[in-house]
Amino acid sequence: KVTNEQGMHMRPASLLCQTVTPFSSDVKVVFNGTAYDAKSVMMLMAACIKCGAEIEIQADGPDEEAALAKAVELVESGLGD
Repeated sequence: KVTNEQGMHMRPASLLCQTVTPFSSDVKVVFNGTAYDAKSVMMLMAACIKCGAEIEIQADGPDEEAALAKAVELVESGLGD
């Protein structure tokens, strides 16, 4: 659940992107039935994810568990805000 008051605006989108980009796994944020590339700031912002929205984070690849753990930790901590 997104707890950031402004939702997924530029700063949290950039922070999430920077957090998952070093991983070789594909990382997606699923919102309203659509999967968005978590390694793309523009895709995350285009999703229009607001405060209180429930999202699902998916990772697929050789380091998927570590990527997923980092992404979930970041979202649960308020996305840096």
